[in-house]
Amino acid sequence: MGLSSYLGQAIAFVELELRRLRHDPTEVFTRAVQPILWLAVFGTTMERLRSIPTANVDYLTFISPGVVLQSSSFIALAYGIMLVWERESGILKKLVSSPVDRFVIVLGRSLAGAVRAVTQLFIVLPVALLCGAQLKLDPLSLTIATLALLIGSVGFTSLSIILAVFMKTRERFMGILQAIVMPLFFTSNALYPVDIMPAPLRTFAVVNPMTYIISSLRDTLIYGDIISAINGLLVTLLFSSIVLALATMYLQKIVE
Repeated sequence: MGLSSYLGQAIAFVELELRRLRHDPTEVFTRAVQPILWLAVFGTTMERLRSIPTANVDYLTFISPGVVLQSSSFIALAYGIMLVWERESGILKKLVSSPVDRFVIVLGRSLAGAVRAVTQLFIVLPVALLCGAQLKLDPLSLTIATLALLIGSVGFTSLSIILAVFMKTRERFMGILQAIVMPLFFTSNALYPVDIMPAPLRTFAVVNPMTYIISSLRDTLIYGDIISAINGLLVTLLFSSIVLALATMYLQKIVE
């Protein structure tokens, strides 16, 4: 099977997800409520206090990329809930037993979840601008930011597939989801620079994939530093590639 055939099959999953979004876009907008509150309430309040050093930009601008990722990563990680339901209904077993390569299934599903997650970029950024954030939204910056968020979301969606292997019910999945998203968010550079964290948190931030995705978003959308953004993008690509490979390896166990 050639590369074009692999990509075509993977894109078919994305097309299916886009159809779902077109028919029911509710989740995309309801998921945006929390990040909007982060910006409108937390961001504007902390900006007035001026208690956190943020590298020559106002606090609201500083946290905007982190808030975008927080919303996107939750959607990507929640994608596994659908897999739990598909396992219960028998749909997933039929899919895994089909001639479609397992890597293509995982890649297609991960891209589908990532596309859903990236929609938050185009919802939250306009709200950030309305709240007063100073962001660079030229075509190059937006392209790199979208790419960084897409690659990172592929990794988080792949992680959700791995979680779906071990979480047998949707209730257990939601519980573990909350236990993962918020700790990753608060131990990244989303709300404050890494260098002002306590030493243990600073160590964890270095291996936290969110740190590098947010850095890429911040470097492009705030500082216009394309080279630094690409460096963060490469780390993000490494993270997503590893998790994608692990998800492919574990896929068979999800129906056992």
